[in-house]
Amino acid sequence: MVKTLIGKKLKAIRLRNDMTIQELAESSCVSSNMISRIERGLTTPSVEIMVKIANAFGMSINYFVEEAEKGSTIIHTKKGQGEPVFFFEDKHQIISLTQGLRDPNFTVFFDTIEQDCSSGDGGMIHTGEEFALILEGSL
Repeated sequence: MVKTLIGKKLKAIRLRNDMTIQELAESSCVSSNMISRIERGLTTPSVEIMVKIANAFGMSINYFVEEAEKGSTIIHTKKGQGEPVFFFEDKHQIISLTQGLRDPNFTVFFDTIEQDCSSGDGGMIHTGEEFALILEGSL
């Protein structure tokens, strides 16, 4: 059951980080009562609450909802078979090359950026680091 899985993973990562429920509540802006109910598998949290909790640990909410991968962690994505995650005015597309990999701290994307493409007025904020390798052209 999903709420049991989320609860077990939440408690495990909280304890691994030597945090009390109250400390997590303060850092995530989620009530200690809600965190306790989630950990005990008594409620299924909303996506908004899961994002707040995941951000407190600097990770993706995927960690909480995906089963631990069994077997090999090798992901081979053939050309043209990546999972599209973003398109912007047909000038910028982002394809995930690591769908199926259950490590919230590691994702790989293949970006195609056409000439004269703009990232727009706003910036993009996310946890983690970025690495860019230009295969053709310049940026």
